[in-house]
Amino acid sequence: MKALVYTGPEAMEYRDAADPVAGPGETIVKISHVGICGSDMHAYLGHDDRRPAPLILGHEGAGTTEDGRRVTINPLVPCGTCVNCRAGNENICPNRQLLSMPPREGAFAEWITVPDVNLVEVPADMPFEKAALAEPLAVCWHAAKIGRRVLGGASRALVVGGGAIGVGSALALLAQGTVEVVVVESNETRREYLSKMGLNAVAPDDLGENGGYDIVMDAVGYDATRATSSAQVRPGGVIVHIGLGDGSGGLDVRYFTLQEVTFMGSYCYTKKDFRETVEAMVDGRLGSLDWIELRGLSEGQNAFQDIRAGVVAAPKIVLVPGN
Repeated sequence: MKALVYTGPEAMEYRDAADPVAGPGETIVKISHVGICGSDMHAYLGHDDRRPAPLILGHEGAGTTEDGRRVTINPLVPCGTCVNCRAGNENICPNRQLLSMPPREGAFAEWITVPDVNLVEVPADMPFEKAALAEPLAVCWHAAKIGRRVLGGASRALVVGGGAIGVGSALALLAQGTVEVVVVESNETRREYLSKMGLNAVAPDDLGENGGYDIVMDAVGYDATRATSSAQVRPGGVIVHIGLGDGSGGLDVRYFTLQEVTFMGSYCYTKKDFRETVEAMVDGRLGSLDWIELRGLSEGQNAFQDIRAGVVAAPKIVLVPGN
């Protein structure tokens, strides 16, 4: 089969790779569409020791099983037996695996092997390019849910970052009942794209000194975005940190203490979250799901370069094997 293989920092090669072989309890899926995630970009830049080269990246896939089922893929593979798994918190299983991390190859390929229990069927009228958004949207659905749960709901929210996770977070917050959602994005081209989508997108300079938001969701994860989050959350509010950027600074811990601000990390999703997300996609609660740009898998290296350069307006590039 053909695959897009990460071969070293800022290097991807479209080449032949071994066909996958399904083991017990596994299914081979023909990938129709697969999205580029921020974590794929971290690996591409050589910033992720968990993803050593050479490796097939990609974990936001959708396609068809050998017996004809139309599926989207939950790439998180928990052990199923630990305390967290038994409690339904598979996302924090200490022994979890993820497609696109050794020992499992990813979905930037024509075919991939997936555990049967990780396949979620999608209806015939859902295009695969939209079905491939289930994984990043599940990340956002989970983050919005746990943040709102702390407060018993929330009326005002700020999302820091207008990439796919930022857009998904805004959509998930709105779908779950948050009335006002603002997205702060520094890239003007991206900001204009978000505004055309109907989102309230603003530049960092447009934020006041303290916006008094109930929930702030950091979808980037750098010192500067954590500083923005600290400044914009209201007393008694919640910061949900999703981004896996870099650094450890930017948090105003004194303010958190004096004003009882909750800071919480959010990682991936539970199996329940993933299925809830697909249901929300199918019934339209997460919008039109058309904020993507399609490119051939063979063009993957150029796609990564363009994301790196900040010239991609759409929040998500989705790659198409066979092109």
